[in-house]
Amino acid sequence: MVQEYRLYIDGQWRDGARGAMFPAINPYNQEVWAQVAEGTPEDVAEAVAAARRAYETTWRKVSGTERGRLLHRLGDLLDRHAERMSVMESSDNGKAIRETRAQMHYVARIFRFYAGYADKIWGAVIPLDQRDVFDYVVREPYGVVGIITAWNSPIALLGNKLPAALAAGNCVVIKPSEHASVTTLAFCELVEEAGFPPGVVNVVTGDAGIGRSLVSGPGLDKISFTGSGRAGREIAAAAGRNLVPVTLELGGKSPNIIFDDADLEKATVGALAGIFAAAGQTCIAGSRLLVQRAVHDRVVDELSRRAERIVMGNPCDPATEMGTAANEPQFRRILASIDEGRREGARLVTGGGKADRQDLARGFFVQPTIFADVDNAMRLAQEEIFGPVLAVIPFDDEAHATELANGTAFGLAAAVWTRDISRAMRMTRELRSGVVWVNTYRMVTPQAPFGGVKESGYGRERGEQGLLEFTVSKNVMVDFSTEARDPFAVKA
Repeated sequence: MVQEYRLYIDGQWRDGARGAMFPAINPYNQEVWAQVAEGTPEDVAEAVAAARRAYETTWRKVSGTERGRLLHRLGDLLDRHAERMSVMESSDNGKAIRETRAQMHYVARIFRFYAGYADKIWGAVIPLDQRDVFDYVVREPYGVVGIITAWNSPIALLGNKLPAALAAGNCVVIKPSEHASVTTLAFCELVEEAGFPPGVVNVVTGDAGIGRSLVSGPGLDKISFTGSGRAGREIAAAAGRNLVPVTLELGGKSPNIIFDDADLEKATVGALAGIFAAAGQTCIAGSRLLVQRAVHDRVVDELSRRAERIVMGNPCDPATEMGTAANEPQFRRILASIDEGRREGARLVTGGGKADRQDLARGFFVQPTIFADVDNAMRLAQEEIFGPVLAVIPFDDEAHATELANGTAFGLAAAVWTRDISRAMRMTRELRSGVVWVNTYRMVTPQAPFGGVKESGYGRERGEQGLLEFTVSKNVMVDFSTEARDPFAVKA
C-alpha cells in the first residue's frame, strides 16, 4: 500500500495549497512506495507565519529546562522508532539499513546532547573601566530559522541542525530534499508525541522552488543549509539581499593521506570505509586517496581486492554493505564522472560502471570504482562526484602531500595515517580543512564541531559552536551611578 504524507504546518497535517502530490521512488526497485504533498509558496508563507506566532506567543517564553525535557523525550522516541525510520530512509534513498539504523540512534544522541545544553546557554559579565556601570552579555535565539537538508542522509543532516536550533529557543521551518522527504515528515509524528507546541516545528515539501521561496521570502531570521555548492551560492545570495545570516555545509573533495609508516591494514580499512560507505554519497567522503610511493602499489592492490568483495543488494537487507545511488539524476552523474575519468587518462583498477548482476539490474547500483595514476589536476580529483569513486594519487613526501591535499577549492575534511606523532601534528597544522582525522576516518560525535572552509562552506554544526550558530549576542549596560552623565554640561 502506498502511504501518503502531508505537509506539517502549525501542528496540523494538511495538503498543499494546490492539492498536488509527488512520488517517492525506491531507488532499489524503481517502485513508488509513498506519495508526498507538493508544497507551494503560499504554504511556505503559512509555515513561516506559524513559526513566528509560535515563537512570539509561546516558545520564546519556555524555559531552557522545559526545552531540554522535550528534546530528551524526542531523542528517546527516535531511539524507540529507529527501526521503522531506518526502513523508510533506506527505501527513500537506497542507503544500506546498517547505516540508516546507526544514524537514527546517533541523531537521538545529538538530541540528548543539546537537551543538556538548553538550560546552560550562559552569557558573560564584561569588566569595564567605569566602576559604576555593570555590563553583561546574554545569548538569545534568532527567532525563526529556515532549515534545508539534502537527500543523502535526511535525518542525520536534520540532526546536525534541529536539536541545536530548538535548544537555543528558535522555531523552525524545514524543507527536505524532494528526492528524500518521507522520514522528515514521519519525524514530525515524533515531534507531536514528544509534546512540542504547534508551530515550533514545520515542514514544507516540494521541489527546489519551495526552497527558493523559503530563503528569498520575508520572515526568516537565520538559514541553515546542507547541499551543493551551486545551491549554497544561490541561498547565500538570496539571504544576503534580506541580510539574513546563513550557515552553509557544502561539498568536499577530501584527501585521505597514507604515509609509508602507517598501519597499512588499519589505513586500508579507513580508506575503504571513507569512500564506499554510504556509496560515497557523503560530503566527507575520502574521495582522494593520497598514498606515499613506497607503499602505493600495495595499498591499491589491497583496496581493489577488498572493493570487489563489497556486498551490494537490497538496502533494507542487513547483509547489504553498499546500497544504491539515491536517485536517477545522481546515478547518471556518477556514471558520467567515471566515463570522464577514463577519458582523462586515469587507470581504472576496478569497477567502472553500473553493477552487472541480474538481481541488481532494476536498481541504481554503481560498482565500487577505483582509479589509479590520477593527476591532481584532473576533474576526477577536483570535482565532487558524490558516489563510490576513488581517485588514488601518489606522493613523495610531506610537502608534496600537503600541496596535493590543499590543491582543490574544497576544505571540509582530511585524514592522516602515520605512526609518527610529530608528522601527524605537522600535517594537521598545514591542512586547510575544517575537520582533520588522524589514524581514523568518518568519525563523528555530537560533542565535536563540524564544518568546512573555502568552498565547503562556513559556520559550524554540532558541539557548543553548533549551538551558538543559532544564537545572537545582546550586550546590556546598567549605569548604577548617582550622577547624570550630561554630555552638554559645562565643566568648571
